[in-house]
Amino acid sequence: MNVIVIGAGIAGASVAYFLARAGAQVTVVDAGAHRASDVPSALINPVRGQSGGVDARALDGMRFTWTLLRDLGAAGFAVPHAQSGVLRPIPDDRARARFERNLPAALNHAWLSPADAPERLAPGWGHVLHLPDGGWVDGPAFTRALVQASGAQVVTGRAQDWTARTVTLAGGETLSGEAVVFCGGSVGVTWRGEAATHRRGTLLTLDRAVTRVPLSFGAYLAPDARGGVLGATFETPTAHWTPNGLPLASLGWLLGKGAALTDLRGARVTGHWTGTRLSGLNAGPQEGGTWRLTGLSSKGFLLGPLLAAELASDLMSAARPG
Repeated sequence: MNVIVIGAGIAGASVAYFLARAGAQVTVVDAGAHRASDVPSALINPVRGQSGGVDARALDGMRFTWTLLRDLGAAGFAVPHAQSGVLRPIPDDRARARFERNLPAALNHAWLSPADAPERLAPGWGHVLHLPDGGWVDGPAFTRALVQASGAQVVTGRAQDWTARTVTLAGGETLSGEAVVFCGGSVGVTWRGEAATHRRGTLLTLDRAVTRVPLSFGAYLAPDARGGVLGATFETPTAHWTPNGLPLASLGWLLGKGAALTDLRGARVTGHWTGTRLSGLNAGPQEGGTWRLTGLSSKGFLLGPLLAAELASDLMSAARPG
C-alpha cells in the first residue's frame, strides 16, 4: 500500500514511521519550513500548564514516546534526549491543591520543599512537584530519525490541495497513492485556508544548560544538545498564522519568567527559535476519504507518537479487504 503523508513534524514523521512498520510504502511531502516540532528542546511533561492539567492519555503517551526513542537508538539513530525528570515549582498552597486535584494515582511523582529540590530555585516558591519520568528531547533530531527509519521517499514542496488519493503541490505536480494523511500543522491549515486557533511561542538558546533537570512553571528551562534553552508558548492565541518573530516585549517577559525560576547569571543567549502551534486535536478518518493528525498543540511529543501509531493501525486495517 502506498500512502502519502503531508507534513514532517512529529505527527507526520511518526505516522510515516508506523505506516512503514506496518508494511506501507510511504511518501512524505515536506514544505521544509515553519515546523513547530523543530523546537531544539521539547519537554516530555505529563502535567501541563499553571493549573497542572493531565491529559487522559498523558501517561500512556509519555511511556510510548520514551520506548520509541529507545527503539530508534537501538536501530542506530542518535536522538539527543534525557529522561531526567521534570521539576514543577509551585507558588503556594492554593496552587498545590489545584495540581493535586489533577494528578492521577498512577503518575509517579513526589512533592519536595524548594530547599530539597535537586536544582537551586529562585526565592518565592512554595512547593516543588517532581516528575521523575519526564524529560526532554531534541525535536528536529527526533523527527528526522523517524522519517529516515521509515525509509519514506521525501518530496520537498508545499501541498496545495489533496483528495483521498492525490496530492497536488504548489508547483503543479500531482502525487498519487492509495491513501493521504494530512499532518500539516499550523502553517499547513493556513495554506489550506481553514479556520483555526494558533498560538506562537519562543525559545531562547543558551550557551549552557542552566539546570540539569528541566524546570517548568510559566516558562521552562532545559538542557539541549548544544547547551540549554529558555522557552514558553505565551503569545495571545490568534485566528491566523503569522510569520515567526520575537517582539521586544516578549523577550523581556520570557527573561523575567526564567529569572523567576532560577538564577540565570552566567548564561549567555546565543539565538532564538520561534514556532506556532495549532490547537484543536483532529485525529482519524475525514470526510472525503482522507486521514488526519493535527492540532496536538503543546502535546506533540507527549501524545503524537502514540496517536500516530493508532492512526497508522486504523488506516492499514481499513485498507484490508473484508
